[in-house]
Amino acid sequence: MTPKRPARGWLDGDQQRTWLAYIRLQLRLTYEINRQLQAEHDLSMPDYDVLTALSVAPASCLTITALATNIGWERSRLSHHARRMAERGLVSLDPAQRDRRVTEVSLAPRGRHALEAAAPGHVDLIHDLFFDGLPAELQAPLGAALEHIYENVLTRGTLPRPL
Repeated sequence: MTPKRPARGWLDGDQQRTWLAYIRLQLRLTYEINRQLQAEHDLSMPDYDVLTALSVAPASCLTITALATNIGWERSRLSHHARRMAERGLVSLDPAQRDRRVTEVSLAPRGRHALEAAAPGHVDLIHDLFFDGLPAELQAPLGAALEHIYENVLTRGTLPRPL
């Protein structure tokens, strides 16, 4: 039995180099951001993602489904995580006014305070680790490339498009 090959062939040298560079960067940045948020603010990166998404939502409130879609999580993962965040007083979970079967997640005052306290250090870390390593002339092309890739993932991926 011959091993199965990808439909469009293996990655060429440049593609493999680019993909592995992205994976290394994504894993290391996630580690560093999570470590800094945990150490300085007792927040995880997923906590920060939820708080940030709620902070920019109308009335700082979204349904579980809308919030999951906006941050690119499965609904069940968000539901479990939001419950843990609610136990810590960062968010509140309540039945929606229009449909009591639907759960809404709202940014609690404690969550807003935690986000506001964590944001300056988080932004400083992003400057230090990401933008300080990116030559100014590459910032716009990298941003454009990432936006194109994100749009392709939204078009061809399985999660619904964010609202």
